[in-house]
Amino acid sequence: MKFFYVNLKYLYMNFCVKRHFPSLRAGLYCGSACLDRMDSVRLRSGPTDHRCEWSAAITGAYGSNMFVKQAANVLELMEYFARRKRPATMAEISDDLGWPRSSTFNLVGTIAEKGWLYEPRIRGGYYPSPRWLKLARVVADAEPLPEAVHAVVLRVADETGETTAIGALAGTSAILIDVVESRQSVRYFAEVGERVPVYASSVGRAILAQYSPEERQAIYRRIRFEPFSGTTPMTVERIEADLQEAEERGYHQSSSEYIPDLAGVALPLPLDARRLSIVVAGPTSRCLERRPRTAAIIKQALKELLPEG
Repeated sequence: MKFFYVNLKYLYMNFCVKRHFPSLRAGLYCGSACLDRMDSVRLRSGPTDHRCEWSAAITGAYGSNMFVKQAANVLELMEYFARRKRPATMAEISDDLGWPRSSTFNLVGTIAEKGWLYEPRIRGGYYPSPRWLKLARVVADAEPLPEAVHAVVLRVADETGETTAIGALAGTSAILIDVVESRQSVRYFAEVGERVPVYASSVGRAILAQYSPEERQAIYRRIRFEPFSGTTPMTVERIEADLQEAEERGYHQSSSEYIPDLAGVALPLPLDARRLSIVVAGPTSRCLERRPRTAAIIKQALKELLPEG
């Protein structure tokens, strides 16, 4: 069920946009833009789970005026239940999320009326119904990530000792759809469903490299460039130059472009009609000088486990 989190997010977004914005049924780009206000990307440190965290909110490729608050609230509600792991009353939801009571009543009531929330016990609070899980399974089964791909991720993570993930394009971001986290005490902490800017990450540029120049230009026009660090690419010309250098080098790389002290190596991973990428990332103190070796490990794993790729 590693796709459950991602699929559930999109199911919630789909439902909420259709429920409150019928005019948007033909296109959900507006709703998906809210997902670009991404979660944290972190390095976790120490046996006591002390964390150093860097957070960056991406407004979204379509601008803040396209942010659909109702859709975002439904996603936040789902994440709230995932953290809480038990039912919650409307008062608890309102207080914990800082929502007005009236808005909470309307949103929760609507979702419950449609059968997506239920009350396990009378007056014991609401909880997501099994309908979400059933629907998420159907969505995941319709386009599953082959087990061989996950086997590659497991092997690369084991041989490099660093966090390894599969990325896919989502708007102007790269979304992680499979993650195996490093076991080291200081590591790149990533989760399935996490997003990073497609232009400021090796995982993103390894995806861009699989598109034609014309297709890339269409993506670039939607990007809202933000300087996350002193090394963040800020122009289309810089990205195109990076893509050319990566082709000559044989792999894509990054160093502190989005997250300080984070280095990454990525390779394209075309899979049938899907354009994915595989990335290994970790602290620069360990990973920066090992990037050529890391790329070689990825290539060997792909050659042996995905010979037709």
